[in-house]
Amino acid sequence: MTARRLILAVLLLACGFAVGLVITARLHEVDTVAAQDTAPATPAGAPGPIALPAAGTLPDFTRVAERTVPAVINISSLQVVQRPDSPFANDPFFRYFFGDGNDMFGTRRGVESSLGSGVVVSEDGYILTNNHVVAGGGRPLEQLPAVTVVLGDRRELPAQIVGLDAATDLALLKVEATGLPTIPWGDSSSLKVAEWVLAIGNPFQLNQSVSLGIVSAVGRSNVGIAAYEEWIQTDAAINPGNSGGALVNGQGELVGINTAIFSQSGGYQGIGFAVPSNLARRVVDDLTRYGEVRRGSIGYVEVTPVTTQIATELGAPDARGVLVARMRRDSAAYEGGMRPGDIIVDVNGTPIEDVGRFSRLVQDAPIGSTATVTVVREGRRVQLQVPVERRSPGA
Repeated sequence: MTARRLILAVLLLACGFAVGLVITARLHEVDTVAAQDTAPATPAGAPGPIALPAAGTLPDFTRVAERTVPAVINISSLQVVQRPDSPFANDPFFRYFFGDGNDMFGTRRGVESSLGSGVVVSEDGYILTNNHVVAGGGRPLEQLPAVTVVLGDRRELPAQIVGLDAATDLALLKVEATGLPTIPWGDSSSLKVAEWVLAIGNPFQLNQSVSLGIVSAVGRSNVGIAAYEEWIQTDAAINPGNSGGALVNGQGELVGINTAIFSQSGGYQGIGFAVPSNLARRVVDDLTRYGEVRRGSIGYVEVTPVTTQIATELGAPDARGVLVARMRRDSAAYEGGMRPGDIIVDVNGTPIEDVGRFSRLVQDAPIGSTATVTVVREGRRVQLQVPVERRSPGA
């Protein structure tokens, strides 16, 4: 009798457990349907949710690095200089009274060195780097230091300076070699903010280092690094020695030449700047063909940003552009009808947003052409036809 009761109790317990499972499953289905019914519908045409990559699925850039690193080389330049042989040469109190050029104690010979990176842009030995790597003091070409490059295969070769462009901080070198590895040119105008990029160079003399980051911004200007500014900003680590190195996109294409960093310590702080490849390519073409970069000019015209207050005072509260502060009467701009007080709002149909864009548009205009410049004068829009002249070298 006891065994029969035990078996009956076990059967009842098993039945109760099975019923509980069925009820729980039904409740889960009801909750799921209710949640689906109450979820907000996505409006027609609205963007759907962004699908983030799963953990462990970040892009693999190993093949890109294998293909591009050999084309980034080390550059060193040495120059013998005369330095004051004075124990007080670095004393500001002494220099205040006796000046920097005193030879009371005579001079002694010393060596100035510069280290940086470069990118091989042709198989027959053309190398692109920064102007400040090979000509840091703005010296004439004949006074520039001897330049030596170390290729990816460790060959050390002397390099000839083909041409310099201080306005973009670029320089073109040539070594006697053939069959060199290169990085194909990319289209920097297609870069998007947050796109992956690699910075390749020789930071702190650590050869062929690769760092990874994203494009932080494009078209940066008015940074104060160079006269012609259209920077790619990146957070890929750029440090001293990276100057002249390659900024490469995810397809292994050259999209920029690493040039400068914004830093309060002298090291990486997540803000680096690179010359866009489209600009660099134009500079290479001109330096190869002419030995200099030829740019357009409309003569001496000094422009300043237009604030809301200035625009209102000039009777054009809605105008956006740059203000002609002063100019020379013998300039092409004056000849074309431009006058101080004009607000320049576009050049050849391209709106002017700041001083940097105005300067770039004028310099990029074909020499000998006529630029259509729209200005606001006394509240009215006026179109001017301004001749474009050749900009004087070094201007």
